[in-house]
Amino acid sequence: MSRDFRKLLFEVSEALVTDELAALKFLSLEHVPRRKLEAIQEPKAFFEVLQEKDMIGVGNVSFLKELLYRIGRMDLLTAHLGSSREAMERELRLPGRAQVSAYRQLLYGIAEDLTPEDVRSVKFLLQKQLPKNKLQENASILQVFLEMEINGIIKEDNLTVLKDILQGFRADLKKKIEAYEEKRKENYSREEVHYPVSVSAHPEEQGAEAAHQHGKIYKMKNNPHGYCLILNNHIFKNPRFNREGTLQDGEAVKRVFKWLQFETVEYMDLEGKKIKETVKEYSKKDHRNMDCFVCFILSHGEKDKIKGVDDVCVNIEELVSCFTGTNCPSLAGKPKVFIIQACQGSLGHPSVTVEPDSSGHLEVDATPSVSIPDKADILIGMSTVEDYLSFRSRRTGSVYIQSLCEKMKVLCPLRVDFTAILTEVNNEVAGRDLEGCKQMPKITSTLLKRLIFEIPQ
Repeated sequence: MSRDFRKLLFEVSEALVTDELAALKFLSLEHVPRRKLEAIQEPKAFFEVLQEKDMIGVGNVSFLKELLYRIGRMDLLTAHLGSSREAMERELRLPGRAQVSAYRQLLYGIAEDLTPEDVRSVKFLLQKQLPKNKLQENASILQVFLEMEINGIIKEDNLTVLKDILQGFRADLKKKIEAYEEKRKENYSREEVHYPVSVSAHPEEQGAEAAHQHGKIYKMKNNPHGYCLILNNHIFKNPRFNREGTLQDGEAVKRVFKWLQFETVEYMDLEGKKIKETVKEYSKKDHRNMDCFVCFILSHGEKDKIKGVDDVCVNIEELVSCFTGTNCPSLAGKPKVFIIQACQGSLGHPSVTVEPDSSGHLEVDATPSVSIPDKADILIGMSTVEDYLSFRSRRTGSVYIQSLCEKMKVLCPLRVDFTAILTEVNNEVAGRDLEGCKQMPKITSTLLKRLIFEIPQ
């Protein structure tokens, strides 16, 4: 770290008071785990954590500037960062530039507008919903808001209780919440589903522009970003079904996801019951300090099912359901990715020449039949559509997994969205002639944002 940057952080730290530090911590909750923030007692430690999370650094002070602007320290902004209120207002009007969420901005703005008498009224009206020790005289309104979040009383998409509380004595602030809700609704209704397009022609252009053009992106700020769980069945009880080449697949996946800063864990040769138990075990883990969950399942299978080494089948839907918001609350709102390399039947796609006007038949063929539970933020990539074979080389590994790993190595550094990468894989795999047959992978998704895997700097 440069001496100048250390000096900058030191001087800003020295100028901040306790309440301002509390405000900075509150505004950073989307980027730094609450447990880590609670331990911070001084600004220097706060800035160290931001550096650990790659939120600030030499040549990267946009988040620091935004934080100082949000808490009204224009003097520090001007003296140490060469910016101003007007410059920040222009900057933050640009799409995607604000790193403090609209929700966090709203709560902080309300906190700043409340008088001491208002704060006492809020605490009084929360007595039945929060423990008394959380509503003591010395508890700040930001601490009260945080407790309301922890107890599920308020959240980004549900501020009804706070509106009801403010209605009686601060109708102006209730209107602020309603304006936020209206804007959020408008933004949601404007969001279109952007079907991934081929990125092979000019990937560098599409990767660079993608974030600007196609809306919200899932946060990828933690290290590790999450677990990459690999369930890899090689040796079966019946030796005729051993899956030669799958070890190469496991190694390829581990290389890519370790590079992408995931905690990568591989389990070999699991029976059907053990597959279910292992997936359930990972759904019960604490993912609060994680951004994402990825699971690769490499085995034999049949329609909508995966086989254990004992030939016992497990429903794919049952495995995915372990990670719904209800069953795995610490991953709610975060992407859950399942990549499944297995046959989904015993048929081979015939190799045919497809005329442009027959593309409708392919769309029908590729319609996903796996029933994802009615929950958001889940993506399933499957090596083949239902009823068909999936091909694997005994020497080099499966066509699908090897193609995926190669595409990720090329396209992740270009910040290409993962769904677009999977589409490229589909295109490549579908184009191969495999012993007179074709293989057609498929994608099933309820992702609400774009998933871009960050490359370590």
